[in-house]
Amino acid sequence: MNTRDAWALFNNSDLLFGEHEIALAFDRVASEITALLADRLPLVLTVMNGGVVFAGQLLPRLAFPLDCDYLHATRYRDTTVGSGINWCALPHKAVEGRSILVLDDILDEGITLAAIRAKLLEMGAAEVWIAVLAEKALAHAKPVRADFVGLTVPDRYVFGMGMDAYGLWRNLPGIYAIKGD
Repeated sequence: MNTRDAWALFNNSDLLFGEHEIALAFDRVASEITALLADRLPLVLTVMNGGVVFAGQLLPRLAFPLDCDYLHATRYRDTTVGSGINWCALPHKAVEGRSILVLDDILDEGITLAAIRAKLLEMGAAEVWIAVLAEKALAHAKPVRADFVGLTVPDRYVFGMGMDAYGLWRNLPGIYAIKGD
């Protein structure tokens, strides 16, 4: 995709949530996480690449001791259609016996996050909690649920705030949906 096509995609989208609504969601999620995990010294794992914006905004709102690392599992590879799980990186820090908080941009179909949860439990995590900035409202059941959800988005292709459209626009301060999708 070239710059002109990227702008055409942006201009053919609807703003779903602006900066103010997103900031309120971050504050609420941080409060919920703090109430549950503040005394557990969790290992917080950011799912790359989408979770990096969520983590960057959420972590400063968590005023308790925690440990940080990342993992990278993807189904999309800069497309809008998922395929099999590709494990690019597992956590570098030991997860065995730990309370784990996974941060990701979106709970869509749930296949990637279900695989992440299963992998972490297989690696010996004591418990795995999942926090997402957005959860897509789907008409069918998902194989995993998020414990903390910032915003609910419609069943459309969304981007911004870490979520990408063809590998682009993760940097937008709002959440957008492609028109006609």
